[in-house]
Amino acid sequence: MTATLENVTASTVDMIRIPGGTFRMGSDKHYVEEAPAHTVAVDGFRIDPTPVTNAQFRKFVEATGHVTWAEIAPDAKDYPGALPHMLKAGGLVFTPPSRPVDLRDWSQWWSFTFGATWRRPYGKGSHIGGLDDHPVVQIAYRDAEAYARWAGKELPTEAEWEFAARGGLDGVEFAWGEEMTPGGRHMANTWQGNFPHENLKTDGYSRTSPVRAFPPNGYGVHDMIGNVWEWTTEWYSSRHEGDAPKACCVPENPRGAAIEASYDPSQPAVSIPRKVLKGGSHLCAPNYCRRYRPAARHAEAVDTSTSHVGFRCVVRPKRSES
Repeated sequence: MTATLENVTASTVDMIRIPGGTFRMGSDKHYVEEAPAHTVAVDGFRIDPTPVTNAQFRKFVEATGHVTWAEIAPDAKDYPGALPHMLKAGGLVFTPPSRPVDLRDWSQWWSFTFGATWRRPYGKGSHIGGLDDHPVVQIAYRDAEAYARWAGKELPTEAEWEFAARGGLDGVEFAWGEEMTPGGRHMANTWQGNFPHENLKTDGYSRTSPVRAFPPNGYGVHDMIGNVWEWTTEWYSSRHEGDAPKACCVPENPRGAAIEASYDPSQPAVSIPRKVLKGGSHLCAPNYCRRYRPAARHAEAVDTSTSHVGFRCVVRPKRSES
């Protein structure tokens, strides 16, 4: 659906202006897919101050009648070998086990749950009543794209997202500096305790939190780290490209890998491409998935919706506005 001028004006008025600039993208200190750190440049743009909330997504659905991916039963031809009784609408839901489990087996805490949707993020019996200011979840990539088109916006590239997340602090570990909890203060909604069975909730939340519950970064943007992972437009690849051999050649507004690189090599029979997620979520913990950092990235199949993935949008101004 094409957005009207009224929609565009109303939906962009509170967006944060991010200046263009050059920065070191990625990291050589953590997970292999973040490497190598390399220099890129991005033009200025505007970004939503928070992830899209349940209230905002509800307005979109009411205006357009959009049906999310999680509300549509999978087509058997897209999932060779799938058991017929599993081809029902739903999404992945996190359920903490009652005891320590093998951290190599994510099925110990994730399960495909029939009926899990953005309205019922944890399946039958759950709801979003009282959570209007929480990020919408159970959103597949096409749902995020559809919302962005309706709002007269786009989804961010990985480089744009990471540049905005750093808040003007190039090269530091976190979006707010070098310490995870400066002065003992929680700066984002992440996991405290031994994941996935022990959640100490010292930040005050066991699942999602209101999108302005934690301090904004240096650009005034909230929730770039933790709470929910966020979709970007980039096809996933197992590593970044390195710096160009000549110092003169800094990539400008890079667009990442080709779609062919994004397929999961561990599932050769399934041809579902994957996009890059950024930011980590409330499930990222020191003992597992230390991805509560701007450089961190993760692969997500475009057909997948989960209880810890959302999104936000950007607007790329005309060059004269940058």
